Amino acid sequence: MKLRSEYTCPLEMTHDMLKGKWKPIIIWQLSQGGCSLSEMKKAIQGISQKMLVQHLNELLECGMIGKTVSDGYPLKSDYFLTDRGRKVFEAISIMQSIGIEMMLEDDREDFLREKGLL
Repeated sequence: MKLRSEYTCPLEMTHDMLKGKWKPIIIWQLSQGGCSLSEMKKAIQGISQKMLVQHLNELLECGMIGKTVSDGYPLKSDYFLTDRGRKVFEAISIMQSIGIEMMLEDDREDFLREKGLL
């Protein structure tokens, strides 16, 4: 991910760092606790390994997440939210609550219960 050299406002920069279908979902997943690439791949339905690795690298690059690598065999890498990532998660939580409200208005309580959100 290449950030532009000029922006009209700081929100544009944040948007560039988070744009895409998967980045907010990855941050949401990491808010539940650090996890490995394979754990994230299992938890995030529909994401390809290639897309997950690409987005993780972009989130690492902009300081939203961190990565620890354990010695030994096999090597194990765990990803976690940084302070910046936890701030972004607060905004994503607000977006999630708006989505829940809208689903309740659309009578989608069954879906929300199935996902453990009610």
